[in-house]
Amino acid sequence: MNLNDEEKAMLAGEFGQVARIAIRHQITVGDFFGAQDFVPVTQAHVMADTESLGQAGVLWLESLAEAKDGRHRVRVPTITDPRGTDFSKADVIGQADWMLHLERRAIDAFVALGVSMTDTCINYQTVLSATRGEHVAFGDTGVVIYSNSVNGARSNFEGGPSALSAGLTGRTPRYGFHLDKHRQATLHVSVEWTPRTLNEWGALGGVIGRLAGNYWQVPVIEGIDRSPSSDELKHFGAAMASFGSTALYHIVGITPEAFRAQDVNGHMLPLRHHIGKSDIDALQASYAVDNRVDVVVFSAPQLSLFELRSIAELSQGRTFKVPLLAITSPQIKPDADRFGYTEIIESAGGTVMSGMCFYQSYAREIAETKGWKHLATNSAKLVNILGGYGYVPKLASMEACIAAAEKGELQ
Repeated sequence: MNLNDEEKAMLAGEFGQVARIAIRHQITVGDFFGAQDFVPVTQAHVMADTESLGQAGVLWLESLAEAKDGRHRVRVPTITDPRGTDFSKADVIGQADWMLHLERRAIDAFVALGVSMTDTCINYQTVLSATRGEHVAFGDTGVVIYSNSVNGARSNFEGGPSALSAGLTGRTPRYGFHLDKHRQATLHVSVEWTPRTLNEWGALGGVIGRLAGNYWQVPVIEGIDRSPSSDELKHFGAAMASFGSTALYHIVGITPEAFRAQDVNGHMLPLRHHIGKSDIDALQASYAVDNRVDVVVFSAPQLSLFELRSIAELSQGRTFKVPLLAITSPQIKPDADRFGYTEIIESAGGTVMSGMCFYQSYAREIAETKGWKHLATNSAKLVNILGGYGYVPKLASMEACIAAAEKGELQ
C-alpha cells in the first residue's frame, strides 16, 4: 500500500505502540483486498459484545488499553454496537455472573481507549447518522447496509479489530464500497407488491438477500410504490445483509444514489428477478413449523421510539402468558420511560431492555437456562440467525407476536 508521511510515522511507532499495531493490521487487510492506499474516516463503529470477543478478544483489548507509553486513545469518534447484556435486567434472561464480569472488563478497556459506549446497532437513528459520501468504518452489518444505501455513506463490513483500528488511526483501507466502481448495481430486481408491515419488509429483504448471496452483489430494486419509513428500511436492509451478506442496495427513486436506474448502471442489467407477495409469504411460512411460543423477542435491530410506542399501544389491557422482551438502545430507553411506554409494556408482563441485542447475549445459554425453544419475532434477521442457536423461530407481525405473548401461541 502507498502510505503518506503520517501513516509511515504511525508504522514506525512515532504515534505510539497502539497506533503501530492498528495500522499494521490495516495494512494486512488492505493488502489482502488490493487497496492502493488509505482513506480518512470521520467515525468508527465497533462490535462490542463479549460473546463475539471471547476471553481472547477481551485480553487483547486490555493489552491495548494498558499500553505503557500512554498513547492509546482513538483519533476519531468511535462508538459501540450492542453489548451482551443489560446489567439491570440480566436476571430476566438468566445470564451467569461470569458473562457480566467479562462484559465489565470489556467496557473498562473500551473506555480506556476513548471509545464511547453507545451500545447501539441503530446509530443512524440515534447518535450521528453518516451523510452522503462520508467515509466511515462501521462494523454491524445492519448499520453498514443502512448507512451505505439509505444515507449514501461509504463503508465496508469492518471486523472488530479493523473497526477499532480505524478509530485508532483515523483511516481505513480504500477498497470495496469506498470505491465508485463497487457501488454500481450488479443485480436487477422488480418488486411487484410493496410490504405493509415490518416483518414483511424484513421478509422482502431476506428474499432479495438470498438472490444476491454475495457481498459484492449490489441489487437495484424497482417497483416499490411509496417511500418506506426509516424503520421499514431498517428491517429490510438488516434482513438483506443477514440472508445475503449484502452491504449496499439501491431503490430507484428513493435511495440517494439511484434517482434513476441509469444512475447506478441498472438499465444495462437484465431483469431476471420478479418478486411478488407469494415470495414474501413463502419465506415467512418456512419458519411457521408450529404455533407454540415460549418467548416473544423484539430485537435485531434495536427498536426505535416509534416501534416501542406501537408495542405499548398493543400491550394496553393485556396480560402476557409468556415472556416478552422489547430491546432498544440506551439513547431511546430514557424517552420510552418518559413517555410511559416502558411502564405500559412492563405492566402487561413484558420487559424493556437497553444496550444489548438478543442474539449477541449468549442466546444458546439463555435458551438452556430459561427453557426457551419456540420464539416469535417480527425480525427476519433474528429468525435467520436463531436457528443456529437451537431455537425454533417464527416470523410474524408485531400484532401477532404480542397476541402470542398473551395466549402462548401464534394464531
